[in-house]
Parts: sequence; structure tokens; C-alpha cells
Amino acid sequence: MTGSWGWDLLIGITATLLITWLALIGALAILRPRGGLLREALRLLPDVLRLVRRLAADPALPRGVRVRLALLLAYLAFPIDLVPDFIPILGYADDAIIVTAVLRSVVRRAGLAAVRRNWPGTDDGFAALATLTGLGKPPDQ
Repeated sequence: MTGSWGWDLLIGITATLLITWLALIGALAILRPRGGLLREALRLLPDVLRLVRRLAADPALPRGVRVRLALLLAYLAFPIDLVPDFIPILGYADDAIIVTAVLRSVVRRAGLAAVRRNWPGTDDGFAALATLTGLGKPPDQ
């Protein structure tokens, strides 16, 4: 009797994790930048990583934003990918998609001025970042 209950629990936990993982892949597919924006997100990734680190250390930002950014940095440092590389498109782009989604929420919460203040790249790169985060054209500097 006890062995059957243990197997049922193991099967239930495994099924729940699999369903959750599939839902996450679906969410990543929906959130991914469209058209050439995914390529642009991958190109900007080094500057975006420096931006995330700077924003996470910026004491002027709300604590919730800094925590979100610190969790993003921890995710990026983790050696195991959430989506394996053999999955077409999403396998190699999962980091860029997740960074883009987090930055969208950070920009909406902290404001574009805070992001601009911490942006380490070029003005063209910042314009591309503004497009990726769904804010359209950034204000003139």
C-alpha cells in the first residue's frame, strides 16, 4: 500500500513539473520579440547585461525592481538553460527573451529615464532597447 502511494506521488510531481515547463515554453514563445527584434536582442545582450547589473545596484530604484533584476542576474549565471538548446529558435534565444520580458517590466516600473541613465551602450543601442521593451521611440537626449 505504501509503495503504491509513493509511486502515485512521484508520477504526480513529475507530471506537474512537465506541465509547468511546457507552459513556460509557451509563455516564452508568446513573449519573444517578433521579426528582426530577436536578432537585435541577441546583439544587444552584452550591453543589456551591463545595464541589468547597473540597475540592480542603483539605490534610486524601488526595491522590487532591484530584486527582480538580481533574480534575473542569478538566472543568467545559472549554468543550466531553462529551454534546452535543441529546441528550435527558443533553445538559443531563451535568455534574450527572458531578459527582454524582465526589462519591459522594469522600464514600466522604474521609468525610461532610469534606464537611460544607466545605459552603457550607444544611442542606437538604446533606441533598439526602447523598441524591444515596447516603449517605441525613446525621448531625445
